[in-house]
Amino acid sequence: MSANFPDVTAVILAGGQARRMGGQDKGLIEVSGKAMIEYVIAALQPQLDKIIINANRNLDSYSQYGKPLVADDGDGFNGPLAGMASCMKAIDTDYMITVPCDAPRLPDDFVARMFTVLQDEQADISVADNGERIQPVFALLKCTLQDSLIAYLDSGGRKIDHWYRQHAMVTVDFSDKPDTFINVNTLEDLRNIEALQHS
Repeated sequence: MSANFPDVTAVILAGGQARRMGGQDKGLIEVSGKAMIEYVIAALQPQLDKIIINANRNLDSYSQYGKPLVADDGDGFNGPLAGMASCMKAIDTDYMITVPCDAPRLPDDFVARMFTVLQDEQADISVADNGERIQPVFALLKCTLQDSLIAYLDSGGRKIDHWYRQHAMVTVDFSDKPDTFINVNTLEDLRNIEALQHS
């Protein structure tokens, strides 16, 4: 299936330190014999053509997936907004959609749902919601926000939801697909995801 969103670049956020997983690189943790980022790439590829990976370590491992790699500007590990800003500088599309590297249950209509709501509401940012709270790293952003984002980071800002609220933000209801947001922070989480993959 050809991608329907030529003006959107997907960014897989793999630049964190994963402190709760003992510092393991979460995108490379295996679920049922495959690195988690492989599930994310496989889910995104039918939805759009342009995918890049934001990573600050293990670049050799991530390079095997054949996607452009973008590291955070500066010292790295400054949170997801830093990765978003670095990637926004590197892409040439009008929109950027972000997902974390540890989201192996990403739905096949994720991009369509995020884009439709953003367009319908004439918003600058759409953010996924699991029915209980927003999931801020599952987001679609207009790249015209680049200057605002860089200015926020330069001022010392790091809180993703605080920056979002400075712009026209809408939420996208994914309460029908809560598995989308199951990520891996503990070994128990890993076992739960493996069980879902086999269900």
